Amino acid sequence: MEPRELIEALRVAERLKNATRHCYTSGGRHESVAEHCWRMALMAFFLRDEFPEADMDKVIRMSLIHDLGEAFTGDIPTFHKTKADESREDALLEEWVTALPEPVRGEMTALYREMSERRTIEAKIYKALDGLEAVIAHNESPIETWLPLEYELNVTYAQDKVAFSPYLTRLREEVRQDTLEKIEKEGNQP
Repeated sequence: MEPRELIEALRVAERLKNATRHCYTSGGRHESVAEHCWRMALMAFFLRDEFPEADMDKVIRMSLIHDLGEAFTGDIPTFHKTKADESREDALLEEWVTALPEPVRGEMTALYREMSERRTIEAKIYKALDGLEAVIAHNESPIETWLPLEYELNVTYAQDKVAFSPYLTRLREEVRQDTLEKIEKEGNQP
Protein backbone atom coordinates (compact mmCIF):
# COMPACT_ATOMS: atom_id res chain seq x y z
CA MET A 1 0.00 0.00 0.00
CA GLU A 2 1.40 3.35 -0.99
CA PRO A 3 1.90 5.84 1.87
CA ARG A 4 -0.91 8.17 0.69
CA GLU A 5 -3.31 5.23 0.34
CA LEU A 6 -2.44 4.12 3.86
CA ILE A 7 -3.04 7.59 5.26
CA GLU A 8 -6.43 7.79 3.51
CA ALA A 9 -7.47 4.33 4.74
CA LEU A 10 -6.44 5.23 8.28
CA ARG A 11 -8.38 8.49 8.01
CA VAL A 12 -11.56 6.49 7.39
CA ALA A 13 -10.76 4.00 10.17
CA GLU A 14 -10.08 6.88 12.58
CA ARG A 15 -13.79 7.67 12.49
CA LEU A 16 -14.31 4.60 14.67
CA LYS A 17 -12.50 6.38 17.51
CA ASN A 18 -15.30 8.96 17.52
CA ALA A 19 -18.18 6.64 16.65
CA THR A 20 -19.69 5.85 20.02
CA ARG A 21 -21.52 2.68 20.87
CA HIS A 22 -24.58 2.37 23.00
CA CYS A 23 -22.50 0.86 25.83
CA TYR A 24 -20.63 2.85 28.43
CA THR A 25 -17.16 2.23 29.86
CA SER A 26 -16.60 1.50 33.53
CA GLY A 27 -15.66 5.19 33.86
CA GLY A 28 -19.13 6.25 32.71
CA ARG A 29 -18.45 7.50 29.16
CA HIS A 30 -19.69 6.03 25.90
CA GLU A 31 -17.21 3.53 24.50
CA SER A 32 -16.07 3.91 20.92
CA VAL A 33 -16.42 1.35 18.17
CA ALA A 34 -12.61 1.31 17.95
CA GLU A 35 -12.36 0.33 21.62
CA HIS A 36 -14.81 -2.54 21.09
CA CYS A 37 -12.83 -3.82 18.08
CA TRP A 38 -9.53 -3.53 19.93
CA ARG A 39 -10.79 -5.52 22.91
CA MET A 40 -12.22 -8.23 20.67
CA ALA A 41 -8.79 -8.53 19.03
CA LEU A 42 -7.19 -8.73 22.49
CA MET A 43 -9.66 -11.46 23.46
CA ALA A 44 -8.67 -13.44 20.36
CA PHE A 45 -5.01 -13.03 21.28
CA PHE A 46 -5.69 -14.30 24.82
CA LEU A 47 -7.66 -17.30 23.50
CA ARG A 48 -5.03 -18.64 21.10
CA ASP A 49 -4.30 -21.69 23.27
CA GLU A 50 -8.00 -22.50 23.65
CA PHE A 51 -8.36 -22.93 19.89
CA PRO A 52 -5.19 -24.60 18.56
CA GLU A 53 -7.09 -25.72 15.46
CA ALA A 54 -7.99 -22.15 14.52
CA ASP A 55 -5.98 -19.41 12.82
CA MET A 56 -6.34 -16.90 15.63
CA ASP A 57 -4.35 -14.31 13.70
CA LYS A 58 -7.21 -14.41 11.20
CA VAL A 59 -9.70 -13.98 14.07
CA ILE A 60 -7.71 -10.94 15.20
CA ARG A 61 -7.89 -9.50 11.66
CA MET A 62 -11.64 -10.16 11.56
CA SER A 63 -12.06 -8.46 14.92
CA LEU A 64 -10.13 -5.41 13.79
CA ILE A 65 -12.15 -4.89 10.60
CA HIS A 66 -15.60 -6.21 11.52
CA ASP A 67 -17.17 -2.84 12.34
CA LEU A 68 -15.44 -0.68 9.71
CA GLY A 69 -18.82 -0.13 8.04
CA GLU A 70 -19.76 1.91 11.09
CA ALA A 71 -17.17 4.49 9.99
CA PHE A 72 -19.82 5.44 7.42
CA THR A 73 -23.07 4.90 9.35
CA GLY A 74 -22.18 5.15 13.01
CA ASP A 75 -23.13 2.43 15.46
CA ILE A 76 -26.72 1.26 15.59
CA PRO A 77 -27.43 -1.02 18.56
CA THR A 78 -28.34 -4.55 17.55
CA PHE A 79 -31.82 -4.20 19.02
CA HIS A 80 -32.51 -1.16 16.77
CA LYS A 81 -30.64 -2.17 13.60
CA THR A 82 -32.92 -2.99 10.67
CA LYS A 83 -32.24 -4.91 7.46
CA ALA A 84 -32.23 -1.56 5.65
CA ASP A 85 -29.55 -0.28 8.07
CA GLU A 86 -27.48 -3.42 7.46
CA SER A 87 -27.84 -3.11 3.69
CA ARG A 88 -26.79 0.54 3.71
CA GLU A 89 -23.77 -0.17 5.91
CA ASP A 90 -22.74 -3.15 3.76
CA ALA A 91 -23.05 -1.13 0.54
CA LEU A 92 -20.98 1.78 1.88
CA LEU A 93 -18.34 -0.57 3.24
CA GLU A 94 -18.16 -2.52 -0.01
CA GLU A 95 -17.76 0.72 -1.98
CA TRP A 96 -14.85 1.73 0.25
CA VAL A 97 -13.17 -1.71 0.24
CA THR A 98 -13.48 -1.90 -3.56
CA ALA A 99 -11.50 1.35 -3.79
CA LEU A 100 -8.60 -0.01 -1.72
CA PRO A 101 -5.50 -1.27 -3.50
CA GLU A 102 -4.61 -4.93 -3.82
CA PRO A 103 -3.77 -7.09 -1.98
CA VAL A 104 -5.67 -5.40 0.87
CA ARG A 105 -8.91 -5.23 -1.16
CA GLY A 106 -8.83 -8.96 -1.89
CA GLU A 107 -7.99 -9.97 1.66
CA MET A 108 -10.68 -7.77 3.19
CA THR A 109 -13.27 -8.94 0.67
CA ALA A 110 -12.46 -12.57 1.46
CA LEU A 111 -12.56 -11.94 5.21
CA TYR A 112 -15.93 -10.17 5.03
CA ARG A 113 -17.36 -13.03 2.95
CA GLU A 114 -16.08 -15.60 5.44
CA MET A 115 -17.40 -13.58 8.36
CA SER A 116 -20.81 -13.26 6.74
CA GLU A 117 -21.10 -16.96 5.94
CA ARG A 118 -19.93 -18.02 9.42
CA ARG A 119 -18.96 -21.52 8.32
CA THR A 120 -15.31 -21.59 9.41
CA ILE A 121 -14.11 -21.96 12.97
CA GLU A 122 -12.45 -18.54 12.70
CA ALA A 123 -15.68 -16.82 11.64
CA LYS A 124 -17.61 -18.55 14.43
CA ILE A 125 -15.05 -17.47 17.02
CA TYR A 126 -15.05 -13.88 15.75
CA LYS A 127 -18.86 -13.69 15.94
CA ALA A 128 -18.89 -15.18 19.44
CA LEU A 129 -16.27 -12.70 20.63
CA ASP A 130 -18.29 -9.83 19.16
CA GLY A 131 -21.26 -10.76 21.34
CA LEU A 132 -19.22 -11.68 24.39
CA GLU A 133 -17.26 -8.44 24.38
CA ALA A 134 -20.52 -6.51 24.31
CA VAL A 135 -22.02 -8.27 27.33
CA ILE A 136 -18.74 -8.09 29.26
CA ALA A 137 -18.63 -4.35 28.53
CA HIS A 138 -22.20 -3.95 29.76
CA ASN A 139 -21.30 -5.74 32.98
CA GLU A 140 -18.48 -3.23 33.48
CA SER A 141 -20.66 -0.19 32.78
CA PRO A 142 -22.72 1.58 35.42
CA ILE A 143 -26.07 -0.19 35.68
CA GLU A 144 -27.91 3.14 35.52
CA THR A 145 -26.79 3.34 31.87
CA TRP A 146 -28.67 0.13 31.02
CA LEU A 147 -31.95 0.27 29.16
CA PRO A 148 -34.76 -1.86 30.65
CA LEU A 149 -34.48 -4.40 27.80
CA GLU A 150 -30.79 -4.92 28.56
CA TYR A 151 -31.45 -6.67 31.85
CA GLU A 152 -32.75 -9.71 29.95
CA LEU A 153 -30.55 -9.17 26.89
CA ASN A 154 -27.35 -9.27 28.95
CA VAL A 155 -28.44 -12.62 30.40
CA THR A 156 -29.20 -14.24 27.03
CA TYR A 157 -27.28 -12.38 24.29
CA ALA A 158 -24.73 -14.40 22.27
CA GLN A 159 -25.72 -17.79 23.72
CA ASP A 160 -26.46 -19.00 20.20
CA LYS A 161 -23.10 -17.69 18.97
CA VAL A 162 -21.03 -19.57 21.56
CA ALA A 163 -22.90 -22.89 21.36
CA PHE A 164 -20.35 -24.45 18.97
CA SER A 165 -17.58 -24.24 21.60
CA PRO A 166 -17.51 -25.79 25.08
CA TYR A 167 -14.95 -23.20 26.19
CA LEU A 168 -16.94 -20.21 24.90
CA THR A 169 -20.11 -21.69 26.41
CA ARG A 170 -18.37 -21.81 29.80
CA LEU A 171 -17.13 -18.24 29.30
CA ARG A 172 -20.65 -17.10 28.43
CA GLU A 173 -21.96 -18.75 31.61
CA GLU A 174 -19.37 -16.88 33.70
CA VAL A 175 -20.44 -13.63 32.05
CA ARG A 176 -24.11 -14.48 32.71
CA GLN A 177 -23.29 -15.04 36.38
CA ASP A 178 -21.56 -11.65 36.48
CA THR A 179 -24.69 -10.09 34.98
CA LEU A 180 -26.98 -11.70 37.55
CA GLU A 181 -24.69 -10.63 40.41
CA LYS A 182 -24.55 -7.07 39.06
CA ILE A 183 -28.34 -6.86 38.82
CA GLU A 184 -28.75 -8.24 42.33
CA LYS A 185 -26.06 -6.01 43.84
CA GLU A 186 -26.56 -2.75 41.97
CA GLY A 187 -30.27 -2.55 41.53
CA ASN A 188 -33.38 -4.02 40.11
CA GLN A 189 -34.74 -3.35 36.68
CA PRO A 190 -36.25 0.15 36.54
